Amino acid sequence: MPIIIPNKLPARKTLEKEGIFVMDESRASTQDIRPLRIALLNLMPLKITTETQFARLLGSTPLQVELSLLKVLSHTSKNTPIEHMEAFYTPWEKARDQKFDGLIITGAPVEDMEFEEVKYWEELKEIFEWSRKNVFSTFNVCWGAQAALNHFYGIKKYRLKEKMFGLFPHFTLRKNASLTKGLDDVFMIPVSRHTEIKRKSIEENENLEILIESKESGVCLLQDKKYRHIYMFNHLEYDRDRLKIEYLRDLESRGDVPVPKNYFPDNNPNNEPLNSWRSCANVLYDNWIGYIYQGTPYNLSDLDKDFTWCVL
Repeated sequence: MPIIIPNKLPARKTLEKEGIFVMDESRASTQDIRPLRIALLNLMPLKITTETQFARLLGSTPLQVELSLLKVLSHTSKNTPIEHMEAFYTPWEKARDQKFDGLIITGAPVEDMEFEEVKYWEELKEIFEWSRKNVFSTFNVCWGAQAALNHFYGIKKYRLKEKMFGLFPHFTLRKNASLTKGLDDVFMIPVSRHTEIKRKSIEENENLEILIESKESGVCLLQDKKYRHIYMFNHLEYDRDRLKIEYLRDLESRGDVPVPKNYFPDNNPNNEPLNSWRSCANVLYDNWIGYIYQGTPYNLSDLDKDFTWCVL
């Protein structure tokens, strides 16, 4: 089924080249179908790259999805043309009265800062609270996942001795969970972060369950049985070249950056990397969309009712 995106969004050309069925808002309005409404709160600097990555995953699911792009008011993007932001992004404040089947909150390059030091922290906390009654399920990614855990449960993030960077083998702890069914016994996931959440902090909370982890890079995916939130600390949405771009960027600025582990063939940066995580990404996001489809009410106005029974 197609993904419905704003008219003239740059991601359209990329997705169509990849064979993903894209439908613009004008065409969708002529169909008598209630698509799943998914919002993307994009906190990453390169907005166009990030929105394309997530649109690709949502467009690969079997259900019709309408993607809405949201932004915070308390921060102005310096890396994306203002014309693009004005044309395709809605300030979250203006979407406050809307309801969504799903919400994705991305990471942000603010790991070195305390949560309270982030310029839009207060606004983000409002969004977390708003999501409880206005979104059926929220998918928090990387720093966004750390921020949500801190807000809801007071869980702290800790600085790693060195950046966890590369492709790492992961495995599931419960294969029959709604989110992990269909995944291989072992699969690769891109990791790029300077901080972590301690496993002990998660195990101490009965609402949180670890679904995916790695012996080397640690906890990867949690589900929250109380709020229907999902916390993903790594980057299944990444393109094939994303870790390469980060490596070359850091190498240019510092000159002593380790090669991302298990990423370049023969560990040689001159060799083109291969995407070994796309199928895992498609399975996971397809499972999430399927979970939303089975649980979300047809009339989104009913989202303020009690859905605590609908656990992941």
